[in-house]
Order: sequence, then structure tokens, then C-alpha cells
Amino acid sequence: MIQTDVLVIGAGVAGFSFAIRMAEKRPDLKITVLTKTNEKESNTSYAQGGVAAVWDNDIDNFAKHVADTLDAGDGICDEKIVDIVVKEGPERVKDIISWGARFDRNKEGDYDLGREGGHSENRILHYKDITGWEIQRTLNEKAKQYPNIIFHEHYFAIDIITQHHKGRNITRLTPNIECYGAYVFNKVSKEIETFLAKVTVLATGGAGQVYKSTTNPVIASGDGIAMLYRAKGRAANMEFIQFHPTSLYNPAGENPAFLVSEAVRGFGAILKTTDGKEFMHKYDERLSLAPRDIVARAIDNEMKMRGDEYEYLDCTHLDQTAFYTHFPNITDKCRSLGIDPSKDFIPVVPACHYLCGGILIDEMGKTSVSRLYAAGECTNSGLHGANRLASNSLLEGLVFADRIHLDILTKIDALEIEDGIPEWNAEGTTEPKEMVLITQSLKELKEIMSSYVGIVRTDVRLKRAMDRLHLLYKETELLYTTTIISPQLCELRNLITIAYLITKAAEMRKESRGLHYNTDHPGQFSYMETTYL
Repeated sequence: MIQTDVLVIGAGVAGFSFAIRMAEKRPDLKITVLTKTNEKESNTSYAQGGVAAVWDNDIDNFAKHVADTLDAGDGICDEKIVDIVVKEGPERVKDIISWGARFDRNKEGDYDLGREGGHSENRILHYKDITGWEIQRTLNEKAKQYPNIIFHEHYFAIDIITQHHKGRNITRLTPNIECYGAYVFNKVSKEIETFLAKVTVLATGGAGQVYKSTTNPVIASGDGIAMLYRAKGRAANMEFIQFHPTSLYNPAGENPAFLVSEAVRGFGAILKTTDGKEFMHKYDERLSLAPRDIVARAIDNEMKMRGDEYEYLDCTHLDQTAFYTHFPNITDKCRSLGIDPSKDFIPVVPACHYLCGGILIDEMGKTSVSRLYAAGECTNSGLHGANRLASNSLLEGLVFADRIHLDILTKIDALEIEDGIPEWNAEGTTEPKEMVLITQSLKELKEIMSSYVGIVRTDVRLKRAMDRLHLLYKETELLYTTTIISPQLCELRNLITIAYLITKAAEMRKESRGLHYNTDHPGQFSYMETTYL
């Protein structure tokens, strides 16, 4: 068994920035950070656009950013949380700048603030079109300065440890469920190790791999949410799946799909049909800068009406020197596929991009399970509501990482590492004989979710999805109980749980709001309702 004061599962913006803050304040504590691949691979690394924060007080203010966030969230945001994140956000961005993060500046030396869909002002700090990569680089380098941060690569968390593992019967009604750490698969040794901690922080990112087409990395399998749900913790608003309107159409297929940042439309690019006609005026007065849910549905509708496999993003009228300066990665990617953005329209399709629901947390990042915190995309903090405002995600991760560390500082000295935790029991399991059982089930899962629980939903589609998910669940649980653990099997199991939660929440919401659009229930409730799971 491995004992640590604080266990952090996930090494993106939320996980690493929390670990840095905790290690700085308490050099006497052991902070253990786990990632299931390497230090460079996280959802954070794939963020292109930037981080939103009120920066230029001459033109912008907190009230505007709050209003934009609430508008995008379509009535489901927690206004208190929105106010907290918006007001604390600029200081947290200043922190990572002091740690070495670079953001683009204009000729005058001021930060070159971009604008994206749903924002009323230019407030997006960015580093070219690889802002997430720059933030991840900064955090990786900063974390290495603290000897009390112990970083483990290629460690895949299987389950969080609670009273259940000491023989107690735990249900969702059990009071004071406690987390004592996690069982973790060492992908190098192929052994399952037991990590015990005074407190545990889940920062495991999103779950985009539940769909066929996603901008999320292959590691985005909803592990934290699935572990929390199996431990009888609470999740919320899982039906709100944000499909990015503009991923790059690649007929050869690509996983993850390449993201064409919303900032490209903020720069002046225009959405057009395959015959070169603008269409966003039919859907929203903000045209190509409408919020993502509106733009994604618009593109999806045009594709279905016209029978197109994609629509276009027109950048040909823009200053090409400035365009390449701002979007070198996007430009180079397009050119690699024979598309010159200065002359050619860019073919784009919607792709699963962000999960707005997740683990239910309070304003300090506490989950419904004691001694367990969560931050980042795996959570439902109340910030995003029914639809995330562009570039608010990195901001959320930074703010909640800080809040969690402040809360833990007040409690950790009174906590002890739990004893009597058994080692992982793999008795009776055998080597899997046919990996095709896992790979085929994963294909089926992605097809089910993409066909029946996508951008536009109906009651019949949701029921069909749920019926098929039940069968996949039974088949996969049988594999799990009879075969030796593998990362592939665990990810499949987690993704089936995620698919169930998304579909169940979608069935429960008998209205259309934000990212959840059901043609059988096109109206909206007159009141705000959170979907608790």
C-alpha cells in the first residue's frame, strides 16, 4: 500500500494547479498526482481558444462576463458560482502568468484579447491557437519545483475506496460516505496498487470518447464521474453535452477530431453551406458568433436538410498574415490535408467537445462523498448551466483548484489515513481470451450514443439507446467479474456508465434547453430544474 497526504487523480489544469498550490502552502505534506498516460496528455492540452477573464476594465467588467455566462447557460447556471468564478478568475490567471504562462500581446505590448461566440467583449487571453498546451507546459514545469509533489505516469485509477471496501452496505442514501483513496492500475507492472490518502481530488477531465466524433483525447473516458457514481456519489446535469460546431472534417477519420477553434469565428470567419451561401441569419441574429449550442444545431440541421457531410468555414476574406499569426496550428493542419485557408473554404462538422454536467460539487469543490473533492470538466459546479460559454472551462479549473486547496488546508491536520483497507482481490479472474469483445462493444457504444443521444434527440431514440445500453452493461460487467483487469476494459466500463447517465438525464428532462434539444419537448419549463443522478 502507498500512503500519501493528498491524492490527486488527473494532471490537467485543475489537478496540477491544485497540487502546486497545496505543495507551496504545505511543503511538509506529500502530494501524489496520478495520470493514466504522461504529463503532457490531458484535456487541457487540447484547448485551443484561450481562457476568458475580465482584463480590460475600460471596456469590460464582471457584470458583462456574468451576464454572458448566464445567457449561454440558458437558465440553469448557479448565479452564485458564476459570480465567484468571474470575480476570482482574473487573479487566478495572474497566478499562472507569474508561474511562466505566456499569452499573446499586440503591438502596443498589451494582451491581445480575443472574442468568441457568446461574449459581448474581447476578453479571451490566448497563446496562438494552442493555449491549453501553453498552460499545461507551465504547470508541468512549475510542479517540478516542488519536491513534495510525487508524480506517477501511466497509473489508471480503477475505483475510489469507501466503507464499501471494508464490508459495509453502501447506498445513495447512506449518510457520510467517506473516500479513503483509490485502487489504481499500474500500466507498467500490470498490478493494481492501493493508494491511501487523507483527502482525494478528482480532476479526471471529460468523457468525449463516448461519441464517435470528438475533439477530446482518447483518454477522455469519464473515469472520475464513473468512479464517483459507482461509489454512490451524486452527479447532475449529465444531459448537457456540448458539441463544438467546427471540428475539421477529415474523410479518412481522426481520433480525436481536430478542433477549428471558436476564436476563428471570433476573428471574422463566416459559416457557409457547401454551395457557398451564408445560413446563420436563419438561426440567430449573432450569426456565426452565436453560442455553441445554437451554431452546432444550425450546422447539424443544414447537413441533414441538404444531405451534406459537412458545411464550410470561410476565412478567405481575412488578413492572411494576421490569420497565420493567430492560428498557425490550424493553418498547418488544413494545409496538410490540401486545404489552403487563404483560398479554400474549410470543411467543418460538429463534434462532441465538452461535458457541462458531472460530479456534483459545492462552492469549495466538495463532492457528496466526504474527503473527496473534484474540479474541472468532470464536475457540475453550476458555472456552465445548460451550455458552457466559450473559454470558461480553463477559468473554472483554475478557480476551483484554488478553492479546494483553501478548504483542505483547514481540515487536513485533523484527518488520518484509514486503516484496515484490503488489497485488490483478483481471485477467480482469468486472462481475456478475445479482445474483440471489448473493441466491438466500444464501437457499438459510440454508435448508439451518436445515433440516438446526439445534438438532436427524441423520446424514441432515447428509449432505444437505453435498451441497448442495458445489454452492453450486462455483457461488460460479466467480462469485468471474470477476466483480469485491463485499461481497455475499465475504460469501456466507465464509458457505459457515462452513456447511461447522459441518456437517463436526457430522458428525465422533458423540455429543450441549452445543449439538450428534444423535438418531442420543444418548449421550456418556467422554472430552473437540475437533473440529479
